Amino acid sequence: MKLPVIKSDKWYEVQKKDEGISLIHEPWIKPFFRCNMWHVQGKDADLLFDTGLGHFPLKSSISLLRERPIICVASHTHFDHIGCHHEFDYRCVHCAEAEILAEPRNDLTLADAYANEEMFDGVPEGWVSEKYRVQDAPAQRLLEDGDEINLGDRVFEVIHTPGHSPGGIALYEKKTATLLSGDIIYDGPLIDDTYHSDLGEYEKSLRRLGAMNVQTVHGGHFPSFSGSRLQNVVDEYLAGRRRPGCHLS
Repeated sequence: MKLPVIKSDKWYEVQKKDEGISLIHEPWIKPFFRCNMWHVQGKDADLLFDTGLGHFPLKSSISLLRERPIICVASHTHFDHIGCHHEFDYRCVHCAEAEILAEPRNDLTLADAYANEEMFDGVPEGWVSEKYRVQDAPAQRLLEDGDEINLGDRVFEVIHTPGHSPGGIALYEKKTATLLSGDIIYDGPLIDDTYHSDLGEYEKSLRRLGAMNVQTVHGGHFPSFSGSRLQNVVDEYLAGRRRPGCHLS
């Protein structure tokens, strides 16, 4: 079946979630591949956690991203999460993946394996799989575990979550017990077999998150879920039921 061709003005969608938090996503990408981009409004600056595929410009498409200075943070450096990082002046990434963000080759970002028409329910206008490449986006700030992202009235702690990739991070707001989790955990099949995944680190990261006081999880893919569901997802992964092809409860 031939897929519909989608123009730039129909590509992105914004959904209001918790107070001051919005989901930006690309609804024509299949859910398994569709990155959740999280925007958090602050007093002095706004946070943007991940930037999607990057085929169409993001900042000029979403007015929410032009209201205040943006602190653009990469949860990790797989292509579906960093495609539009180059559009923002202040970019942050964990130090373990800084070199990939600065030079995001297709083999390093997994684009070689996954950036093709099989991702889509509707093909973005002008898409040519063979020509896709994430633009270089060197970071202005390198992050480590325990660092803070300060928006003026909201503060997020950097939680280093290796396992899916070496420099994966989550962001935690203690005041609201909100976790922006990236790809280390979401309510879907969890990926622990990329070229730089580490099963032992993955398990440690999930156990750490499961022990935290979390009310709401906004993941890198699939719908948001509760803190109580977080422990269920952790338990399911440890029991071997959170990998692609496994039955999910």
